[in-house]
Amino acid sequence: MEYRHLGKAGVKVSELSLGAWVTYGRQFGLEEAKALMAAAYDAGVNFFDNAEAYANGEAETIMGQAFKDLGWARKDYLVSTKIFWGGDGPNDKGLSYKHIIEGVNAALTRLQLEYVDLVFAHRPDPETPIEETVFAFNQVIREGKAFYWGTSEWSAAEILRATDFARRNNLRPPSMEQPQYNLFHRRRFEEEYDILYKELGYGTTVWSPLYGGMLTGKYNQGEIPKGSRADLSDFDWMKKRVQDEKKLAVTRQLAKVADDLGVSLAQMSLAWLLKNPNVSTVITGASKLSQIEENMKAIEIKDQLTDDVMERIDQIIQAVED
Repeated sequence: MEYRHLGKAGVKVSELSLGAWVTYGRQFGLEEAKALMAAAYDAGVNFFDNAEAYANGEAETIMGQAFKDLGWARKDYLVSTKIFWGGDGPNDKGLSYKHIIEGVNAALTRLQLEYVDLVFAHRPDPETPIEETVFAFNQVIREGKAFYWGTSEWSAAEILRATDFARRNNLRPPSMEQPQYNLFHRRRFEEEYDILYKELGYGTTVWSPLYGGMLTGKYNQGEIPKGSRADLSDFDWMKKRVQDEKKLAVTRQLAKVADDLGVSLAQMSLAWLLKNPNVSTVITGASKLSQIEENMKAIEIKDQLTDDVMERIDQIIQAVED
């Protein structure tokens, strides 16, 4: 495992990390979470991602208890939460000062932690002035409840606005973005965000690296395996995604490239992300120990993705992109 700086920040994150989205509190409970987290930690993972919205807070509750049961020294791992969707009340969502402060406090209670290392604005909030949001996250940091704050799925323009306001008022600007980035979803990360890397030294914690499982090849036969994410009752949007015939044709071509390298499609897809110097860490998901083991092997095959292989992949994926 290699450890990368989170942009210009001094803190280092493992190049592969583990997230709680979909799985914790939905596909499994505490004992399974502990086993998966322990396997990832043993492989060198030091960053675990969560959010107040995941399983309506249950994902944080499970992860927090897992940290406690596993007994790791707090200095040896990083954990994040994301604030936006905290409940059904009129002030339980968004990025108001009130919800950010209350949301972080509630997340820390569920995680049984005194602080999170990273806290993200889970989405932009057009109903709240960016200035209010910047002030609120700075207050969280002043109180020692988080060390760094960032954004998730914000536009570059919104990030630049927040950064400009923070700098003019001697406040901490956001320093990291959590975007979706994978072989099918590239434009924002590679084009729109380019100014963030060059001008701000932004770090990134990228999510959905396998496009909801499609880049594992499990859907290449046109069927949805039982127990997969696309099989979940309220994931109809994912079911439609993985049945997209154009994308399925592309994954089948990508699978041939992976076969030629002697690796799995998932490993190749993760290694492709790790080749990008603007990726600080790739947030993986897993519901089985075998998936942890397979994903971690992506680290070993980065060097197999030579310039020629990268060009071959690029030619395949140009035909289909979100």
